[in-house]
Amino acid sequence: MFEARLVQSVILKKVLEAIKDLLTEATFECSDCGIQLQAMDNAHVSLVSLNLRSDGFDKYRCDRNLSMGMSVPCMSKILRCASSEDTVTLRAWDNPDTIVFVFESPNRDKISEYEMKLINLDQEHLGIPETLYSCVVKMPSQEFARICRDLSQFGDAMTIACSKEGIKFSAAGDYGTANVKLAQTAETENQEEAVVVEMKEPVKLTFSCRYLNSFVKATPLCAQVQLSMSAEVPLVCEYQIGEIGHIRYYLAPKIDDEEEN
Repeated sequence: MFEARLVQSVILKKVLEAIKDLLTEATFECSDCGIQLQAMDNAHVSLVSLNLRSDGFDKYRCDRNLSMGMSVPCMSKILRCASSEDTVTLRAWDNPDTIVFVFESPNRDKISEYEMKLINLDQEHLGIPETLYSCVVKMPSQEFARICRDLSQFGDAMTIACSKEGIKFSAAGDYGTANVKLAQTAETENQEEAVVVEMKEPVKLTFSCRYLNSFVKATPLCAQVQLSMSAEVPLVCEYQIGEIGHIRYYLAPKIDDEEEN
């Protein structure tokens, strides 16, 4: 049997909001370590990697490893039926063809059950190689979301450049150019507002604004986002999910046409 209980259903709601723009179907791998998901988006441009550790749940039981294919839009609709104060429990039997969502109100006077059919998906687990990144930036997630939104109005792509001075975001298009520079913050009492750049060597890469704007849907999960970059490898955008785990988005940089020729 599989059973996972979270006192705050709102965490699961936010996780679904963070992936539903990119994924329509996904296989949730459940083991005694927790719940994992790894899937390419429909266009096979970006990769979503989700990890929810078993010790982050209020109650967790997984007697045998399960791979459960789920419709992300359907799951999102079911979670919308829970109020933010509700407790959520996911339950499935061995060799399941359905999963049950149980929502319980704080004073337990209302219990709602929703059963969702599972789908068969042929999704291979992609090995993500360990990479030492040239540049790792930690910055306020809301600031990153705003920059992605603002600069996408100027062009389809955004260039991120890291140096000792800080991090620079730029975009160019028919209307003109946009540049935003963030300096490293000196020692600050409020860690959530800090901009920290750990750099081995300068990096300058260009990424699709459309995908970045999908990634920042994870902003409500945490106050800081971590961006890891190296030349010629995918960008990693990482958001922590409270004490329970993390979500990482991988996006390959755009290659200049001039470089290709």
